[in-house]
Amino acid sequence: MSSLDSTTSTATGGPLGKSGLLKFIVPSLIGIGMFLVPFSTGDTINIGMGLLADGLKALLGDALPAIAVVVLCLSVLLTLLVKFTNPAWARDNALGELFGVAPLWLVMRLLGAAFALMTFFQVGPDVITASFTGGVMLNDLAPVLLTFFFFAALLLPFLVDFGFMEFIGSLVRTPFRRIFGLPGRSAIDATASWMGSGTVGVLITTQQYEQGYYNRREASAIATNFSIVSIAFALLVTSFIGINHLFIPFYLTVVVAGLIAAVIVPRLPPLSRKPNTYYEPVGCRIAEERTGSTGLLRYSLGMAVARAEKAPGPHELLRRALFNVADIFFGLLPLVIAIGTIALVFAEFTPLFTWLSYPMVPILEWMRVPEAAAAAPATLVGFADMFLPAVLASDIESELTRFVIACLSLTQLIYMSEIGALLLKSKIPLKLWELVVIFLLRTAITLPIIVIMGHWLVG
Repeated sequence: MSSLDSTTSTATGGPLGKSGLLKFIVPSLIGIGMFLVPFSTGDTINIGMGLLADGLKALLGDALPAIAVVVLCLSVLLTLLVKFTNPAWARDNALGELFGVAPLWLVMRLLGAAFALMTFFQVGPDVITASFTGGVMLNDLAPVLLTFFFFAALLLPFLVDFGFMEFIGSLVRTPFRRIFGLPGRSAIDATASWMGSGTVGVLITTQQYEQGYYNRREASAIATNFSIVSIAFALLVTSFIGINHLFIPFYLTVVVAGLIAAVIVPRLPPLSRKPNTYYEPVGCRIAEERTGSTGLLRYSLGMAVARAEKAPGPHELLRRALFNVADIFFGLLPLVIAIGTIALVFAEFTPLFTWLSYPMVPILEWMRVPEAAAAAPATLVGFADMFLPAVLASDIESELTRFVIACLSLTQLIYMSEIGALLLKSKIPLKLWELVVIFLLRTAITLPIIVIMGHWLVG
């Protein structure tokens, strides 16, 4: 009997053993506690994994940028070594895939290391080494990525490998299929994003796609529509832009606009044209259709227990987790530094986004958004980095305009300094031009909703 058949038979009425239930419940509770349960710490909201990351960040402190530089240089050296010498330890294995990359990704790793070295030692052109370009990437973003993804990669198996995705996916598959055209397990991606980080949502989606639980269309739609930033980051944006007192209407607007976009955008090109085929090395490994007369809760438990009983052992989980950490450090971090620095240079030192935003001025004026000319660049600059709109809008006097820009920056989702780089590096079949189109579609769909709710809630 195949693994898929055994899963189905377990879920359609077979006995649920105590050991199987415990193997599902205990690790899943750890995963829920680390990723999905928010709690207050002082003036902020955090999750367990975020608290661990913050603790490591505080412990390492000012050493983190230097650690990032070392990691980036090691990435280049190991990539060059594998590329030109093909050592035995990197033949036909995961390490060979990690370091034996195409020329484009080698160039990106070289650029990431070069930008980091220039910024760290403050040598080279100011456009790279400035505090608001290379400095943002090396001193602000890299430490967060190093600490956050270290714990995310280690703890994520508790959330995805012991049946919790199957349990929730089976419970909510019908509404998710009808409303979003997506499998129910994608609800976990959305929740993990809201409670933790959009990058965690993308990380979950990428792993689920590579393991055969999402097809190409589903993975592309989930990664670009459910990877919303965390509540903690939303609080940071409202504080920076001066609308703390409007947080409840602000977040309500973000949720409403984001959900409407999640319904519409996957039904439009380019996402609607993605094939319903699975990642070839693994194929389809999901069976969410309920058969027989088994109750929904029992069926969902059966699916969860069947998945938990097939979960890898401790040594295999640790090996996978450490490889995921290496993949993020040596593969993702250089890409984020390279693309993010280039995007910030264009945003800060060129009039590119100002020029591109000229058509937005009459649109904002027609929507009766005050200070439309000042707000227009902030509607598009979020493609470079999600925090840039808040920076540009912080000097705008109109509270309504700042509210609109803050909400829009959170609902656009695609930003190249982090999410965009992560998607391009992943095996999810998304190209740069498709990310641009999705960003513009999300802007076009969510902006009118945000403006309408802004006029209603803010005045």
